[in-house]
Amino acid sequence: MAIRQMIYGGIFTLACASTALAAMPSDTVMVGGAPMYPSKNIVQNAVNSKDNTTLVAAVKAAGLVSALEGKGPFTVFAPTNEAFDALPKGTVQTLLEPANKAKLTAVLLYHVVPGDFTYDTLAADIAGHGGMVKLKTLQGGYLTFAMNGAHNITVTDDHGGTAQIETYDVNQSNGVIQVIDRVLLP
Repeated sequence: MAIRQMIYGGIFTLACASTALAAMPSDTVMVGGAPMYPSKNIVQNAVNSKDNTTLVAAVKAAGLVSALEGKGPFTVFAPTNEAFDALPKGTVQTLLEPANKAKLTAVLLYHVVPGDFTYDTLAADIAGHGGMVKLKTLQGGYLTFAMNGAHNITVTDDHGGTAQIETYDVNQSNGVIQVIDRVLLP
């Protein structure tokens, strides 16, 4: 009897999950186990992703929540928690200190480009500019984009640090998020 209840319970759980997934709009992307709804803004979606808790804490500490909830459009190259963890030990904690708010703000704004840059837009810009394109960030520096293979895009910061886009085209009501595997530094 217990095995039958477990089987029925598992089937019910799968049915509920399937129904929930079927109810999501087709352009909804899962990030960190949470749906990123195109009808919500960048901040409303990011707070639900388990993969971006460090980024969300940093955005809050820098006082950028209202800016990223703004009209946009913005393209955010969003580092994962693992990307932040790859920084030298103590870097994140140091940046989150109130005395370092200006540095934290600069790092975060360096990950934001005005405009709506989807994979297709970036790939076309790269192809149209001889295999590499530079985009100006809200921080004022530049990020350089190039194809890495047939379908992957590499992002390079002003110091030569590189990141790969892991999840493309997470559409938001005020732009798009491209999830990256490294923190870029201005």
